[in-house]
Amino acid sequence: MKKMYLKDIASDLNLSKTAVSLVLNNRGNENKISQKTQKRIIDYAKKHNYKPNQLARGLSRGKSETIGLIIPNISDIFYAKIASHIEKKAKLYGYTVVYSSSNENPEIESELIRSMLNRQVDGLIIASTQQNQSDIQILKDLNFPFVLIDRHYPNIETNFVIVDNFGGTKDITQHLIKNGRRKIGFITIKSNLDAIEQRLLGYQDAIKANNLEIKSENIKQLDVVDYQKEMKQAISDLVKPSVNVDAIVFSTHYLTASGLRELKLLKFKVPQQVALVSFDELGAFDLVEPPITTSKQPVLDIGNLAVEILVNDIENKNLKIENKNVLKTKLLIRKSCGI
Repeated sequence: MKKMYLKDIASDLNLSKTAVSLVLNNRGNENKISQKTQKRIIDYAKKHNYKPNQLARGLSRGKSETIGLIIPNISDIFYAKIASHIEKKAKLYGYTVVYSSSNENPEIESELIRSMLNRQVDGLIIASTQQNQSDIQILKDLNFPFVLIDRHYPNIETNFVIVDNFGGTKDITQHLIKNGRRKIGFITIKSNLDAIEQRLLGYQDAIKANNLEIKSENIKQLDVVDYQKEMKQAISDLVKPSVNVDAIVFSTHYLTASGLRELKLLKFKVPQQVALVSFDELGAFDLVEPPITTSKQPVLDIGNLAVEILVNDIENKNLKIENKNVLKTKLLIRKSCGI
């Protein structure tokens, strides 16, 4: 069967192309097209398996029915999962998603925002570098629909969906303390991101709340690019006799995987000699030996809420949706902390 176009339906039914377009875009009633004519058009389109051109359909409605998604790195499992959930949720609302990675580069992020706007996306979901305040402010000034995820700009009033990084890290540190650990190390990355800073603060708050001493030698900040090379020295420093930590908190899932590898190479027993916990998790953390205790981020809720907020903004639905969300993490207790 040959592909059916809108002009073909109009010609075959001896109707104007405009009338056919209005009916197939659910605007027949408001344009006072008779029910009989609407039925003829719809029945004919179904019979001939008519598939609308989504771009043309979007433009005819003043919309592209496309959402732009800008994330730091699509190969990161955390962002890959969020992108997948966003794509599924957007599809339910009739939107497709185009996405690109900024690689944590504010200049690339700026270019991507402009590229997305040139593609006439209806709205944007952005996990920003937090170094691109000017473009975020421009989007706000233009009243262009957008939602920030994972990171936001506290000094700019925007829609956002983020995670309680402070509380999540405090929870896993507190759990170690409840299990008798007193000399707790912390391994993180060097970063200006608020999320990473909040995780460090959460760890420190748990230590202070339990009248333990915060020691600078127990905190290791690794280069985000060379963290695997630096992990060996960081682990060696924390387990050497003069420091001798009995537990380690890792601020990201990839640091946890790298740290566990180094501990096993040094033949340290987890959790007997060193307990460990992770902020966020990998799918394999419940399969490794020992299974890893984590503070799991609600990636499904992040994706779903971001789309709901954005579509509400795009379509001016004025639904009562909370547009500033700080979501709680979930403590998943496993054997790596010595339960």
